[in-house]
Amino acid sequence: MQDLLYKIAFASIRGIGIELAQKLLDVVGSEKEFFSMPEEQLKQLTGGRSRIYKQDYRNQQIRKAETELKFLQNNNIKLLYYTDKDYPTRLLEACDAPLLLYASGSCNLNARHMISIVGTRHATSYGITMCRDIVRDLHDRIDDLVIVSGLAYGIDITAHRAALTTSTPTVAVMPRGLNRIYPADHRNDAINIVRDGGMVLTDYQSQDEIHKGNFLARNRIIAALSDCTLVVESAARGGALVTASLAQNYNRDVFAIPGRVSDEFSRGCNKLIHNNQALCITSADDITSAMRWDTKSTAAKQLELFPQLNDEEQKILDFLKANSDSHINTISSQMGIPIYKVMSTLVDLDCKGLVIALPGSRYAPH
Repeated sequence: MQDLLYKIAFASIRGIGIELAQKLLDVVGSEKEFFSMPEEQLKQLTGGRSRIYKQDYRNQQIRKAETELKFLQNNNIKLLYYTDKDYPTRLLEACDAPLLLYASGSCNLNARHMISIVGTRHATSYGITMCRDIVRDLHDRIDDLVIVSGLAYGIDITAHRAALTTSTPTVAVMPRGLNRIYPADHRNDAINIVRDGGMVLTDYQSQDEIHKGNFLARNRIIAALSDCTLVVESAARGGALVTASLAQNYNRDVFAIPGRVSDEFSRGCNKLIHNNQALCITSADDITSAMRWDTKSTAAKQLELFPQLNDEEQKILDFLKANSDSHINTISSQMGIPIYKVMSTLVDLDCKGLVIALPGSRYAPH
């Protein structure tokens, strides 16, 4: 618990990022040493005069961390520190990644396929339908898939609910601490997300006040958690476009769904596409193709290149390879296998793509 306490306190230091944090720890040795060391010794070791070295400031962070740790323990909230093995590796690639994440739920943040879906709070029926269809089709095509969004009104909550409907894990990134779900209208959705294998995630403490800037800061996590970001609908300006820009800065693929030029909430997407800042997407297949993700059908075909056969299947297949275009009665009589067994085995071989059914109850190897 002491180790967690110092990590919480260390991560709450204003303006500290992973790069600076690591440099400090390389010098002082550990988070505990940073808070235990006398002020003058800390200044001498680091060669700095920052206010974060002042004893009063460090004591204040410890007191806040003590309060936060009690809240986390009472609410079964998990900590993901940047040195932990389950900290999201994609997020570590971002220069402004937080040292610490607070999580409710058990979703794998290092899943093989992660996509962020964002958009306007004023979603139209077109945007809602497209969002639902794409999430459903991605679920049908992709294994180990996680949908990431921001739990906001409009496209965000549509993406989360579509994921829940298809039993796809989904991550909701919050602009405030986990003591209160924002917006409150989506509290039941957050409960369902956690219950169904997803996660509610934030880098804010329960004691932190919510500010306008939190929403834009939250977007960096949405963008960096995933392999790609899809903007479903957006006005000419908006948070979704900020997320898309951040994703580009993190060298992530950005996709956008086009709309009519006269539609207010398609202007942002159309602008992204026009400026070559996003690839035009009209279906889940466009995404899997652009990302070169293996689909379930592709994986199944790859497995079927060398299908497992039982002894009877192998014997009948070998017979057909030596005696192509054989009648089912011929196979049965010459191999001494009852006709009903030959028939069921041929059906299985046909399903595996290893034999071809010909007219007149005749079969040949594929």
